[in-house]
Amino acid sequence: MNKNDYTIRLEEKNDYRAVENLVRESFWNVYKPGCSEHYVIHVLRDDPAFIQGLDFVMEQDGSLIGQNMFMKTIIEADDGRVIDVLTMGPIGITPELKRKGYGKALLDYSLKKAAEMGFGAVLFEGNIGFYGKSGFDYASKFGIRYHDLPEEADASFFLCKELIPGYLDGITGVYQTPRGYYVSDEDVEMFDKDFPPKEKLKLPGQIF
Repeated sequence: MNKNDYTIRLEEKNDYRAVENLVRESFWNVYKPGCSEHYVIHVLRDDPAFIQGLDFVMEQDGSLIGQNMFMKTIIEADDGRVIDVLTMGPIGITPELKRKGYGKALLDYSLKKAAEMGFGAVLFEGNIGFYGKSGFDYASKFGIRYHDLPEEADASFFLCKELIPGYLDGITGVYQTPRGYYVSDEDVEMFDKDFPPKEKLKLPGQIF
């Protein structure tokens, strides 16, 4: 990857369908047969928690090759406080350019912009093997629990990065996923009919 062969900018309305198709291609058959992420993005853009100033696309030679977005959410602290934080994603890179450094470049750029806007921390579900390279750690190390997850359950998927050092000092509590991320299979199926047909496959490593 050459740092001069891509640009990152804010998403525009005329990008919407191309971005949704990019996300569909990026996530298809990855976590389950088919995917829902392209519909999730479609829904989140109209959510009050959506942050338009942190909705990025990556371009190469005039074509979209990646995207990332952020949503406002909260930690319900054990002492009764409500702590404002961000969640992120889905973040996607076009399949042919995965594992070439573009995803990390987009991630690091968007985290830098979120920090510049004054947000204190980002929490979301991801793989520590990838996101740890950009400063994420297990949320449990910050004393933050994932909503509705039993105490004995594996929470290694739940990650956190402070954008303001010490922002979560002295805080323990429960993270709440924004409601917009929850979509029905029926709505996904209906939305997906507007895209070119793709075969759903059950593959090793899928988690759903």
